[in-house]
Amino acid sequence: MPRHIKDFPAADIQDWVFDLDNTIYPAATNLFRRVSVRITEFVAAHYQVPADEARVIQKDLFHRYGTTMRGMMTEENIAPKIYLDFVHDIDLTDLDHDHELDALLARLPGRKHIFTNGTVPHADNILGAYGLRHHFDKIFDIVAADYIPKPESHAFDQFFQQTGINPAGAVMIEDMAANLEPAAARGMRTVWLASDIGWAARGADGAHVHYRADDLKGFLRGLNL
Repeated sequence: MPRHIKDFPAADIQDWVFDLDNTIYPAATNLFRRVSVRITEFVAAHYQVPADEARVIQKDLFHRYGTTMRGMMTEENIAPKIYLDFVHDIDLTDLDHDHELDALLARLPGRKHIFTNGTVPHADNILGAYGLRHHFDKIFDIVAADYIPKPESHAFDQFFQQTGINPAGAVMIEDMAANLEPAAARGMRTVWLASDIGWAARGADGAHVHYRADDLKGFLRGLNL
């Protein structure tokens, strides 16, 4: 059973590790939908199928390989950079500085990092659009993980090796509950941002989910700092 946010030991945290998509911004914004549409377009062009068939292929690869990209790399030998450059080419001109999240992040003790299955340029674009980039010491992306996504052990091994973070003094905040299991196994505290999306909620009742919140701002507001 997840513990209450008010009991979260914020003063003990040296490193705050955040997912990017559907975490820094809530899933309800549908911002990640823009990336998903681009993935469908890429899949449709590659397989030469209409969009509805492409979406079926896209989801099948996602569920079997963790990301559609990894599935296409494995089965179709696609070049990951071409894929990533295409799917992350989205319009962000309608996004505004998130002043509340900016202030909430500023209150946190210790360092802040992004651990994403996306790319550094994508994270830079999102964080820049929201006026949040200055908060983050490190962005660890799918390229740094050798294109192997969370929750694979290799991604976490590379993350800790390259950042030097001590898991015992770190927390991981994610919208995908399954991605928290390897984090908890390595000694991190974990926070799941609750979702009613089936694949995001998979494993949410496991002991690896230490805390649960409706969204990032709600979690940060509830901390006893």
